[in-house]
Amino acid sequence: MRKHSILGMILILLLAGCAPSFEDKQEVVQDSKDKKETAIIPKYKISEEYYQTILPFEPSKARGLVVSNLNTRYDIEEFENGLMRLAQTQFDPEEYLFQEGQTLDSSKISSWLNRKYTNSQLKEKKKKASDNVGLNPVDPGKGDIDKRNAENPIYLAHILEHNYLVKTKDNSVSLGGVVIGLALNSVHYYQKEAYGATYEKKIDSKKIKQEGEKIAAEVLKRLRKMDKLKNVPITIALFEQNEKSSVVPGNFISYTNIDKNSDNIGKWTNLDEEYFLFPSAGAEKKYRDDVNTFTNFKEDVEEFFPNFNGVIGRAFYMDDQLQSLNIDIPIQFYGNSEAIGFTQYVAGLVMERFPNYIAVQVSITSVNGPEALIVREANQDEPTVHIYE
Repeated sequence: MRKHSILGMILILLLAGCAPSFEDKQEVVQDSKDKKETAIIPKYKISEEYYQTILPFEPSKARGLVVSNLNTRYDIEEFENGLMRLAQTQFDPEEYLFQEGQTLDSSKISSWLNRKYTNSQLKEKKKKASDNVGLNPVDPGKGDIDKRNAENPIYLAHILEHNYLVKTKDNSVSLGGVVIGLALNSVHYYQKEAYGATYEKKIDSKKIKQEGEKIAAEVLKRLRKMDKLKNVPITIALFEQNEKSSVVPGNFISYTNIDKNSDNIGKWTNLDEEYFLFPSAGAEKKYRDDVNTFTNFKEDVEEFFPNFNGVIGRAFYMDDQLQSLNIDIPIQFYGNSEAIGFTQYVAGLVMERFPNYIAVQVSITSVNGPEALIVREANQDEPTVHIYE
């Protein structure tokens, strides 16, 4: 068992002394499956940027499906967290409560992710016309396989639903809006034979957006036919996921807000978001000054451990401005005091090297697992430091 660090013990005591009381809560009534149920809203809120969640927690009807449908854990995290970030353009965290999707279940989403069938394919598979609900293009099944996949790639990889509840005057909560994320492929992967080699075809960004908007229109039409979603505001966002080998996530490319009772999509709002790996040739070409700042930080870390060379960063840009930087430092320590000293040193470097308007998170790990976490939010005077026990 690892020894407790002095700093870790102090942090635990401080947290224990100022920990919020989760007994302080509000009870509300929630409509659930045509019956009224008592739900609880915890009074404590971590941040103004986060939505509160009612208890007991209701998992998504399509829980776990995102893991098998998206390419990397980076895409999964950004798709889920970014969708909640975009929800704030329509649903104020001060007024709405968050709930995982309760309308689209795994079976429905999986059927929508299929390819469309031709009439002959329907007969061959012994399926009814009502089963032909796939949102991805038809594969004719005949002709050159490379040409077929180039012309008819799988565009839609996953559909994610988030629900936003609103409190009413009679101390109850009801569905106030829905946010739908459509994850789209930037690369189409296919095989020419079962268990054979995997081939890939890159999809043009303009084509991704064009097809994503067509799919969104059809999704909206289907949502409006569902009783729960007939007259609530809906936001649909398009996410372009990265290739399987990527170490940075994809990004949202656009979103649209649809008023309640409307079944037509009007204006799309384009987003200028992207992730870069630091250091990398792409980042160096586009954001040289930011890469230089990171390189100086990296060199300072290497001064502490001269033979170390493993600092990497994932930078998030919005409208060409660096918003946040997540840094990973995997390193081997030979004692608890060494880990504490190094963490203090890195925390000082974060304050010295990176401008105050950038949110910075540093994860320090070893073969034993997480060692320390340093978090400096944007415009925060000092970082929050935690050394794992």
